[in-house]
Amino acid sequence: MSKTKYTEGVGRRKTSTCRVRIYKGDDVSTINNLPIEEYFKGIPEAKKIITEPLVVTKLVGKYYFTAKVSGGGTTGQIGAVRLGLSRALYGMNEDLKSPLRTAELVTRDPRAVERKKYSQRKARKKRQFSKR
Repeated sequence: MSKTKYTEGVGRRKTSTCRVRIYKGDDVSTINNLPIEEYFKGIPEAKKIITEPLVVTKLVGKYYFTAKVSGGGTTGQIGAVRLGLSRALYGMNEDLKSPLRTAELVTRDPRAVERKKYSQRKARKKRQFSKR
């Protein structure tokens, strides 16, 4: 393991959890030891969504990150990485929090799947009601 200095941030979305570490330099950013394009193969806009915090703070060529993500699906994982990256950025430099907040990249999205209730078909769908 290298002794490189990093800043860490944790992001969550739906049922996905991600730990992001930011390093100084211009290396390739990876998710679970794979480049972003390779990890999210079927989603062409994934890299644009994930690197949005770096674009907003104008640090695209100066920093790179590694992320360990688990749980959930692709949408949840993309959101978790983006939130973790934002948290790591303002953990590194507190002045970056206001531009990230104006771009709405700091707030955790609380929406999650609602549980299924008993005697119902789904979370909210019920059986057809018969008056007579």
